[in-house]
Amino acid sequence: MVRIQFRRPQLPLLAASLVIAICLVAIGVGVSVAVTGTGREGLPDAIEQIDPTRSASQVPSQTQVFVDLQVGFTGVLIIDGLELETINLDEVRGNAKPGQEITLPPTTIFEPGNATLTFDPSPESTISEFSQGEHIVKVIYWKLIEGRGRARSYTWSFTVF
Repeated sequence: MVRIQFRRPQLPLLAASLVIAICLVAIGVGVSVAVTGTGREGLPDAIEQIDPTRSASQVPSQTQVFVDLQVGFTGVLIIDGLELETINLDEVRGNAKPGQEITLPPTTIFEPGNATLTFDPSPESTISEFSQGEHIVKVIYWKLIEGRGRARSYTWSFTVF
């Protein structure tokens, strides 16, 4: 017959093990409920990324405004109440001969392959640079197959130093 003998638990070791277990569970819960990156921005499903990010401060005056849409969407940018003309990059490329360098017009460029809208301020464009202070950007976007009549919008702001 094998005799089983129970030892009396060591209270300091038991307390330390309990604290470690609670900390591991807390870390696991924290990681599982954490919202970071684009999820934190609260972007609509059709918008994957914006730049500058919402409420960004210390943005340079020559910063690029960029919107990455889901495939199958297009849109226009309205910056500080001014709707910028949008040019389809495929149309600009279509006029160029193979191997010829193309010059992009000083306006919003829509790249259909990536479904992105990009605006770079320049002296030739409607907005030469962003003045110091807050700027409001609104993207009006819609599915290519639906047209602008069923468009939705998203607005955010950033601050130039």
